[in-house]
Amino acid sequence: MKRIVQANIDRFKQLLETTTDPTKRKTLQRLLAEEEAKLADAQAAPSFGNKTS
Repeated sequence: MKRIVQANIDRFKQLLETTTDPTKRKTLQRLLAEEEAKLADAQAAPSFGNKTS
């Protein structure tokens, strides 16, 4: 899950570099913040070995 969230973060940052539409930028910033929060939660949670989901 962490890899997917990190990939989303990377993609949103890339899109923010090229997107000029204010509405799209605001949406991307919101999505980026949500994904960064997910990543922080995932990193703070204890790991119990390999999970399949």
